[in-house]
Formats: sequence, C-alpha cells, structure tokens
Amino acid sequence: MAASDFNSAIFLSDTEKEIEEKINKHAFSGGRATLEEHRKLGGNTELDVPFQLLKFFLEDSEELERIRAAYSSGAMLSSEIKKHAISCIKPLIAGIQEKRKEVTDEIVQQFMTPRQLNF
Repeated sequence: MAASDFNSAIFLSDTEKEIEEKINKHAFSGGRATLEEHRKLGGNTELDVPFQLLKFFLEDSEELERIRAAYSSGAMLSSEIKKHAISCIKPLIAGIQEKRKEVTDEIVQQFMTPRQLNF
C-alpha cells in the first residue's frame, strides 16, 4: 500500500461513507474472478483484506470462524464479507471519534507536561 494513496488505509477521521467506499471499492478481495468459480472454489481468506480486518476487530471468534468457513467454501460472497467488515469497523471508528471530541487543549497540555518519575 502506498502512503500517498488516501484509499489504502482507514483513518480515524474517516466518515462512515468513506469507510464503506474504501472497503467496498478499494479493499483487495480474495474472491474468484467469476461468481461460478467463487461458488465452486471459495474465497482465499489469507488474501482477503476485509477478512483480515475482521481477524483484528471482530471479537466473536466463533462468528469469525463461521465467516471464514462460509467464505472459503464459496457460500459467502466478497460483497457479503465486506458488509461484515464495514459493520464491524464503523462503530469502532465512531466510538474513537466521539472520545476524541472530549479531548480539550487542557487535557493535551496535562498529558504532555513532563513529570517526575518516582522509582
């Protein structure tokens, strides 16, 4: 991923629409070239960026395994796994954005002020 490519990462400042667009249009898929081929051979979760996002952010390991099995078997399509990734990432980013709104200049100053370490 190129650092200059705005679409190569999800930023903490991204809107919900930007997150959806980045995952739907720019996240590399481990799906096959055709629907028929995907249904027959399944998707490659090792290459699929939305699945990799789920590995990091989905807290339910049983759900992750269900998604992995369905995608690998061809029962789940790339668009469906992308929907799962979007629904997992959007609330996390929204929560961080809400917490960032609470940070004031005073809090930053207090955090950045050097203090004596007591060992």
